[in-house]
Amino acid sequence: MIFRDREDAARRMVVALEQYRGQNPLVLAIPRGAVPMAKIIADELGGEVDVVLVRKLRAPGNPEFAIGSVDESGWTYLGDYAGRVGGSAQYIEAEKEAQLKVMRERRASYTPIRPPHDPAGRIVIVVDDGLATGSTMIAALHALRAKSPKKLICAVPVAPPDTLAKVKPYADEVVCLSAPEMFYAVGQFYASFPQVSDEEVIRLLSEA
Repeated sequence: MIFRDREDAARRMVVALEQYRGQNPLVLAIPRGAVPMAKIIADELGGEVDVVLVRKLRAPGNPEFAIGSVDESGWTYLGDYAGRVGGSAQYIEAEKEAQLKVMRERRASYTPIRPPHDPAGRIVIVVDDGLATGSTMIAALHALRAKSPKKLICAVPVAPPDTLAKVKPYADEVVCLSAPEMFYAVGQFYASFPQVSDEEVIRLLSEA
């Protein structure tokens, strides 16, 4: 399955999430790529949109490869391979602090005039534009579970089967449109997959 762009993926996701229409779901995007998608999904389902801030922990010398992730509280998820690719305890601590700093800065710029929406007692749909290792989604779901949502849903257009298996224990429901065995990167499943800027994220959240 190839998506034209994030809008196409989001509109297909709406169909898969139709049962939550009219239940005021809280649709939370993992920035930045998922924010335009979450805005479409929230608007179509009659819900609210916000961001859940988590950051991947980058492998030494390979910033595109995630060895784990961290949420705003500092809780850390590590892949079982982290040590094998150079993720020493000292490196991980330094990387965690660097990513916490990024999240503090993003929270201040993304939602400067209001606190994050409270997920307690609500149907919460966590959206990303795709999963590779799944570590960032796991951190997001873990952070949200601690805030007592009524139901916690992971919703993504595409992810490999082994990643979905890792994510499943952290969510009440996983909605994934395509789970190909041959998976190299999320972008391979989009005809158009441009970067989403901080400015666009801020604009979309302010409109919401």
